[in-house]
Amino acid sequence: MALSLKKHEMPVQDPKTRAKNFEEVALGYDEETAVAEAERCLHCKVPQCRKGCPVSVDIPEFIEKIKARDFDGAIEKIKESNALPAVCGRVCPQENQCEKYCILAKKGEAVGIGRLERFAADTYMAKQKEVQPVEFAADACKVAVIGSGPSGLSCAGDLARKGYRVTVFEALHKAGGVLSYGIPEFRLPKEKVVRREIENIEKLGVRFELNSVAGRLFTVDELMEEEGFDAVFIGTGAGLPRFQGIPGESLNGVYSANEFLTRCNLMKAYRFPDYATPIKTGRNVAVIGGGNVAMDAARTALRLGAEHVYIVYRRSEAELPARQEEVGHAKEEGIDFRLLTNPVEILGDENGWVKGMKCIRMELGEPDDSGRRRPIPVAGSEFDLEVDTVIVSIGTGPNPIIAHTTPGLATTKRGNIEADEETCATSKPGVFAGGDIVTGAATVILAMGAGRKAAAAIDEYLKKKKRMDKK
Repeated sequence: MALSLKKHEMPVQDPKTRAKNFEEVALGYDEETAVAEAERCLHCKVPQCRKGCPVSVDIPEFIEKIKARDFDGAIEKIKESNALPAVCGRVCPQENQCEKYCILAKKGEAVGIGRLERFAADTYMAKQKEVQPVEFAADACKVAVIGSGPSGLSCAGDLARKGYRVTVFEALHKAGGVLSYGIPEFRLPKEKVVRREIENIEKLGVRFELNSVAGRLFTVDELMEEEGFDAVFIGTGAGLPRFQGIPGESLNGVYSANEFLTRCNLMKAYRFPDYATPIKTGRNVAVIGGGNVAMDAARTALRLGAEHVYIVYRRSEAELPARQEEVGHAKEEGIDFRLLTNPVEILGDENGWVKGMKCIRMELGEPDDSGRRRPIPVAGSEFDLEVDTVIVSIGTGPNPIIAHTTPGLATTKRGNIEADEETCATSKPGVFAGGDIVTGAATVILAMGAGRKAAAAIDEYLKKKKRMDKK
């Protein structure tokens, strides 16, 4: 049979149906489709796909096991490198990472690596196999992980498997970081996927301390000097929202995407009044920005009952930073893209509520520092967009609380923690950092890669420290 140059389609909910519910959009491969997709893999002598994986999953090997219907073997191979395969199979931008290097992509479509990873993870979860706890030595070192997002979970899982007693400190009332508060239910189910992935890490022997705000309840120094932790990993992400600084941003009906999604995802506002978290979504909603978070906010607003939802983005579609798949899903659901458009003022009524947004049309000039063409305002092109809710999704920054309460911890001008790219070591001995708190807002898998690097470096640091102590 001839090799197909097209990957097998992912089954999805009908757009008209899914736009009115929070159930998962992508439904996943069945067994036969997964095996057929695995058979597309060329099993190259020098596989290029691994180059694009930040956690170095042995991609050809796990695909070969799916092809042979050894699904247990496939997930075991993935879990050697990836602590959160059911998450990564759903939200990682494979098209810019592993699949980008797939040899098949030169003539057709890459092998659906992410879809196969999700299949392997979901098949394993359906069997509800018990994770075996780690047997810790009596003198096992203690490591504190601050933040339970992707980098923290990855670091904690790897360290536990290496025999370290790990405690994860999470500021919120649920673990998961951005997996719990940021990514919507329809892309990443919380009970079915996130909770169970975290439970698997917990079953290894990792302890979770929730409602524990580092820098307020305790400092990094206190963890090491008073609580007896031998090393600390900081993976607190980048959850501080940024705004444009235009008039009207303080009006009622203006949200940061962070607040909007947190209220909906973590605090279950979409299930009000079953959950006591109200959220106001008007009839006409404008989301400022063009990244994945903007798509999430727009599609969430639609599901909450908005009649018309706009994505307002200052560049063209070619420059949209969101995943192509997410843009496509948003369009299918009826999101209205107002491209080459930039807000200059949010307009309010006499009671202080949003009633519209003044925008200006843009054109693209020469490339800027990001490599994308610079948006330039078109003189005299201002117009008003009639909206009653505005969601700002133009990026996030690091919360400064840990940096301000940790003497000797070097930070950048933007407030990110400075850390070695390979070891994640900071300027403070025994303290490591990785993920968005170091790089700024990035992807789940890149944060996980940092967590893995940090775990390896912490392991080496503590072994060296033990050797020195014995001398």
